[in-house]
Order: sequence, then C-alpha cells, then structure tokens
Amino acid sequence: MTSEMKKFKGDFTSLWRLDVLPPIPRLSWWWWWVIVFVRDKDNPGRSKQLMVLWSTKETPAIRMTGHWWLPGSRMNIDEEGGLVFPGMVCSWWYDGKTMFEPLVMKECRMAAINDQHSLWPGEGDGEGAGAVIPLVQEDLSFGMKPGNDKFWLNLVSDKEAVKKGAPSRFSAELTPWSGPPSTLTYKNNILAMNMGYDILRLQGTKCKLSVDGEEMEGTAYFQKVSVQAPTIPWFWGMLHFDDGSYLDWFMPHVSLSSTSKDSSPWRLRDFFRTPSNGTGIFHDAKRDRTEVFARCEVELSESDSELRDNDGNLLPKFRIRLWNGRTQVSLEVRAVSRAKWVFDQPTRAGMVSHLTYNEYPLEVEKIAILDENGLRSIKDYSWIHGNAEHSWGFLH
Repeated sequence: MTSEMKKFKGDFTSLWRLDVLPPIPRLSWWWWWVIVFVRDKDNPGRSKQLMVLWSTKETPAIRMTGHWWLPGSRMNIDEEGGLVFPGMVCSWWYDGKTMFEPLVMKECRMAAINDQHSLWPGEGDGEGAGAVIPLVQEDLSFGMKPGNDKFWLNLVSDKEAVKKGAPSRFSAELTPWSGPPSTLTYKNNILAMNMGYDILRLQGTKCKLSVDGEEMEGTAYFQKVSVQAPTIPWFWGMLHFDDGSYLDWFMPHVSLSSTSKDSSPWRLRDFFRTPSNGTGIFHDAKRDRTEVFARCEVELSESDSELRDNDGNLLPKFRIRLWNGRTQVSLEVRAVSRAKWVFDQPTRAGMVSHLTYNEYPLEVEKIAILDENGLRSIKDYSWIHGNAEHSWGFLH
C-alpha cells in the first residue's frame, strides 16, 4: 500500500496564472474546481459532498442558471504577474439527504497572486504558494501555503441558501494523501487556431472540513483548467477508495443531445453517441501501480430507485467498463442527488448556444476489478466515494 506523503509533488509554478494560452472570444474559459467527500455516518455507502468553483470566461455575456453575467471588463495582469479579473464563485453542498444548489452563486472581481507578489504576506519561493481571492466582504478564498503541504478553502453561503436550511460557513484544509493521486498531473494540448486546453490536477488529497464548526474528515479532488474550444457533451467520473486508490473515466462525444436547448435530463436522443469509447486511469494502491485505460464504455440509464433531483426528475445510473491488456474494471454506480448548471451564451447571427452541466454524488452498487492476481469486489473496500458528470448541448 502506498505510504502517505509529507508534501504535494509536482510543478505548481503556473497554479495561479491564467495567461498560459491566449484568450479566444466566447471560447476561453478558466476555473479552479474543488470537490470534497466526507463519509455519511447515517448512510455509509454515500458521502456528503461540497463543490466550489472560481471561474471566469472570455465573453461579452452568458446566462448561468438564470443569472446573466456581463463581465464588463477584461483580465488585467500587473508587472508582478498578479491577476485581477471579473468572475463568479459557485458552490453546492449535499448533506447526504438534501442538495443545496446553489449554495453560493456570487458575481465579483477576483485577484490571483503567487507568493512572490508584493501583496503576499511574507516572502515566498515561487514554487506554488498563492491564492485566488474574491474581492468581496466575505472570505471566499482558496490557496496553497508555502511548502506545498497544505491548501486552504473558505466559504460563506449565500443568505438565500441559509434561509433554506444550508450551513452558513465552511472551511477546509487539503493535505497530501498518497503517491500518484497527490502528485500534480499536467496536460496541455494546442489544436488549430490556438484552440486547446491546459489542465492541472490533484486527483486525491486528505481533507479536514468544518461545517458551521462541526469537524469532519474526508478526501478531496482539485483541478485548475483552461479551455479554449467549443464545449461538447461528455461523461466524466471519479472514485476515491479507502486505501488511497483513485479511479476515473472520461468519454467526450458528439450526439443528438448536442442540439439540446434545455436542462431536461431524459430524452431519446441520449441513446446515440459517437465515439462510444473513452479513456480512464486507476491508481491501484493495493498493487502499487497505475493502470492507464485507452478503452472505456459508459452506459446511462434511469435508476431503479425512487431518488429524484430537486426538480422531481428520476436520477440516473451509470455502468462503466474500462480495460487494457492487464486489468479490467467494471462498475455500476447510481446518482443519489443532482446539481446542475445551465449555461446560455449569445453567439453569432443572434443565435444562443447552450450547455447543461450535471454533477451527481454517487453510491457504488457493484465493482469488479480483475487482473493477473485475481478478482476484487466492493467487499474489498470499507468505503468508496465519488462523483459523476454528464453534460449536453454545444457551447460556443
């Protein structure tokens, strides 16, 4: 089993920069994204989950879940590399029974600096410490402390969410967990006409979470993303295992759901997708190795449970299969709740493009991991926590 780490590994020097790729009108999108998982003592097969997003987009206007965002200004970079930009902080909280969405949806200007900026308290080495800081009265910041051994996250809920029963304050501390999941991964791909993506990820961290003063422990996932391309439908999901293992799957695709203009979760057009194959990765702590999958299948269906989202829609079930020449992973997971973000962006000739982006807290019903050393099942793990994404539409 992989031992725990003292500090995060990897190159974090671009963590607080958003100028790695030149901006493209209506297509460029940048965000920091954190999701936290805490075991639900009342239902051990599930987890309480907190998602927080700090985001900005190169667009004159976009509507997000009914809120029109008109940035009115562009990103500014000072002589020390510090950024100030218009953006939004968005969050949801699932307490094991109720989905509070949005927990936070706040339009504001933000600053992003590293520890070599003159505004940083103290001197830094430029190795990754820094923060994104919304310029509002509440503390909604996210950052890494010097030494690359700890992230902090602070959040104050919107008053409307608190009136509906949501907690008012959250704070989290993310620390290294084990091996590959707590080592920063970097992917950069530049396509034609400067389109492409730039992604930093920490696939697994330990996490201490305080919810209105109640202390909890769990795990977290973090990514910082720059995307410069039209957004097409995708499936993505990830799981954390009690032994420090990590699994994810990804299947971008073109389908008839690309033409969708609404957030309704079920339609016949969902049954046609191309390509039908994706990718995945499994950091296997029990075998102390990493499996990379170039073949992945995702099947979507309505759950046979009576669980519904906040709009009364039945929640989905996902069947996922990943395999390579040595290892096969098959699993069935069901959504136990749904958070959705609905985007409508005016584009050329008076047209409006659309994207519905869903995040589903998961409950693992079955898992089978087969390799040369035998077969493992859900009984081999004391807990497995995760989340799945499904999007449709074509945002451009």
